[in-house]
Amino acid sequence: MRKFENCVLLTRVGSFYELYFEQAVEYGPLLNLKVAQKRSKAGTPSVPMAGFPFFQIDRFLKILVQDLNKYVAISEEFANDTSGKVKSGGLMFDRRVTRIITPGTLIDEKFMNPYENNFLLAVHPSEHAQNPQIMGDRPANLKSDLLNPELTALTMGLAWLDLSTGDFFTQTADFGTLPSALARIGAKEVVISDDLDDSVQRSISSMVDIDHRLLTHHNGNHTIRPISSWSSMLESPVPLADETAFTPEETSAGSLLLAYVAEKLQGLNIKLQSPQRRQPIETMSIDKNSLRGLEVLATSKDGIDGGKGSLLYTVRRTSTKSGSRLLKDWIAFDRPLSVDDADLQYHSLASPSCSIPVINARLDLVSRLLGDAKLKEDIVIRLQRSADCQRLVQRFSMGRGDADDLLSLLKTIETTVSIAELLDKASRSGLLASESLVVVDPLNTLSQRFSLAGPRSLASQISSAIDEEGLAQSHQKEENESAKYVAAAQDILQSEGSSVDLDDMSSIARAKVTRVDSNEQETEDEDVWTMRRSASPHLQSLHNSLSELRQQRDNLTLSLRDEIGAQSLTLRYISGSGHVCHVKGAKDVRLSSKAALGGRSGRATKSTRTFYNADWSRLGGRMDLLRFQIRAEEQHLIQQLRDQVVVNLVKLRRNATVIDELDIGCAFATLAQEQDLVRPILNSSKEHRIVSGRHPTVKIGLEEEGRAFVGNDCFVGDKERIWLITGPNMGGKSTFLRQNALISILAQTGSYVPAQHAELGIVDQLFTRVGSADDLFREQSTFMVEMLETAVILNQATSRSFVIMDEIGRGTTPEDGVAVAFACLHHLYHHNQCRTLFATHFHLLADLAKDFDHLACYCTDVAEGPRGSFSYVHRLRRGVNRSSHALKVARLAGIPNSAIETAEKILGVVSAPISGTIR
Repeated sequence: MRKFENCVLLTRVGSFYELYFEQAVEYGPLLNLKVAQKRSKAGTPSVPMAGFPFFQIDRFLKILVQDLNKYVAISEEFANDTSGKVKSGGLMFDRRVTRIITPGTLIDEKFMNPYENNFLLAVHPSEHAQNPQIMGDRPANLKSDLLNPELTALTMGLAWLDLSTGDFFTQTADFGTLPSALARIGAKEVVISDDLDDSVQRSISSMVDIDHRLLTHHNGNHTIRPISSWSSMLESPVPLADETAFTPEETSAGSLLLAYVAEKLQGLNIKLQSPQRRQPIETMSIDKNSLRGLEVLATSKDGIDGGKGSLLYTVRRTSTKSGSRLLKDWIAFDRPLSVDDADLQYHSLASPSCSIPVINARLDLVSRLLGDAKLKEDIVIRLQRSADCQRLVQRFSMGRGDADDLLSLLKTIETTVSIAELLDKASRSGLLASESLVVVDPLNTLSQRFSLAGPRSLASQISSAIDEEGLAQSHQKEENESAKYVAAAQDILQSEGSSVDLDDMSSIARAKVTRVDSNEQETEDEDVWTMRRSASPHLQSLHNSLSELRQQRDNLTLSLRDEIGAQSLTLRYISGSGHVCHVKGAKDVRLSSKAALGGRSGRATKSTRTFYNADWSRLGGRMDLLRFQIRAEEQHLIQQLRDQVVVNLVKLRRNATVIDELDIGCAFATLAQEQDLVRPILNSSKEHRIVSGRHPTVKIGLEEEGRAFVGNDCFVGDKERIWLITGPNMGGKSTFLRQNALISILAQTGSYVPAQHAELGIVDQLFTRVGSADDLFREQSTFMVEMLETAVILNQATSRSFVIMDEIGRGTTPEDGVAVAFACLHHLYHHNQCRTLFATHFHLLADLAKDFDHLACYCTDVAEGPRGSFSYVHRLRRGVNRSSHALKVARLAGIPNSAIETAEKILGVVSAPISGTIR
């Protein structure tokens, strides 16, 4: 425990995991475990102890690692040989930590979310910035170091990986854009060196805390290893020519990351994909505030990735888990170029792309699938049979794959081959039907990227080696053998546990207790094997020898029955007793008494007797040896298959990527058909020409309530670079702003969009300033947060950016608010010169900006009805609406009539240049 003092230590003792000392006292109640006292030796004081059955390990790891953000060290027990017992003073078992589990180093735990990556991120600044001078001109009590210009300009290296899939990426960012990078990556754990300057550590800690992630300080004395020395942890070395593309900061971050992983895995082998550089210039940059404000990945209400109401939830129609993960990357992530792939133009990016050829290639695939509903349906049926290949092959790369994983891989390869043949057939049919041979069929492009020769051979080897029926029987036998542990655990839980603990034991597990007699099992009649006898000549020879010994056993059984006269006699192996002769029935028990006297006697009751026979003991020993040799040969064959999986690792991963992209193509086609979406036209202009655009998530929400969504046009660009939008509260201004930003994201992701027509100039960066919230912990008021986000936009937006700003300046006095809002409008118009949708309740802005030739005013309105009724007119029209109709909204919200009347009097006073007294 001293060696792993920052970890919760779980020690394997027989069929339980146990905690000791202060950890049992601290974590026992949190895990709902009873804390008892345990005495290891006579005369020694007892120590606090808490434990749980081994089959509940995933449940408690989830609580400790995911819920409590703790590090957990797993100490397993290993049987000592003769020399080991001598060295350990006669101990039967040796125990050692085999792995340290943290939120970012999960591999294949059952509680992992299959629909999102489990990233571990390392952040490392440039070497010359290890000890920067943090001497900013700002109030001493202001906590945000982000305001310091020297710190903001630091160059940061980022490296992140997912141990469950083998993905490995790097990028460089400045300190000012680090929060957005952290939000996009969404790492479960962030690692920094513990020798960083205090101000840098404090600022990174503040960023990580906002997203409730775990920040880990790793030993800063580790050596920065060059990329060439990473090869032992990679599936293939990074070519020397490509090493120069990585910056020193990325190399430092990658080295820190791999050092941390190696420490936590405790010698476990790993094969990651070669590190790939993220290149922001090739993708649409979406900052942290935009991801949150637009609810791209999660809603602001629940904060759950993919939650209902988010863009990700709305567009997700994928059939595979890995396809869902890739879709999230395509929407909000920046996956880089893959240097190994042949068709870089088609599939090199997995994000909102800035490459028109990449976007059009994705859209071509969606169009092709939309035009052939039968083909799409056939592909989806096959996709649903596919396993999560990315995580599956990663288990093999770490030496953890078993026979079940091999069968899953077999089915996935067969599915891949079937899909490839389907694409090839459809592509040839499309080519024959085409009038022009120069048309590139996206199905052909996809099918050409499959690498099937090696995986086909691997599938054949797996199919000819593994016995599926035998494997199923083997699982049943393992379950029966574990029944005694379940029974023991059930007894303990009934006396010491809670109803929650009992519920965690499945009904199947509890039922097994009544079906198994753990004292007497006839293993000779229950031999089951996971491999086919024909898997290897040696295995076939061993099985032949075992069959011969079984025949000898049968002959011996008949001989003893005739000799003794007991026809119920059987030859058995009983756990704890060994190889015995067994008879049952009062008559046969009496007849066997003489035979039992001739050798060592076993157990005897009125109706059964066991005794030993030298011939059977020798024969049974030979059979046991053969069984051991068969199992050893099976393990050898499984290891050979594991090795073949590793040999085909690159091809399997490439094929899985193609399958994932096809999955997204089918999902986008299904979405387009369901929601009546249209194919966008992408060009190099700086204009948006959207006809009757719709908000993808709000539209669905309204339809669920039986209401219709009102579409709106958006023609913002060179002629009208800024739209200044006014209108009543709840009139739809914010929805209009957001829907055009989301349409831009979907279009550059490669999806059809919710509109009647859409032509979009490529957007390099998307910025939003919507909503309001303070950050009291960091001493930032609502207005301060608003200004920080606005500063990012004004400093970073280019002429190709798309900016939406909603109600700038509302967090201060009306006079200051108008001044700030107009200053932002002025800067966006004259300096950034980017496409902007600017919503406001400051109607004076329209007058102040009347000389801006490339600014247009649009508004929503209210339609008055009889007896004070009204309805919103969500359709935008040209002009300025100088009434926000706030009192109508207040009345709808239930504000008392007396308060409404007072508000109306005040509004009359402040709206007219007259004096008077309000009573």
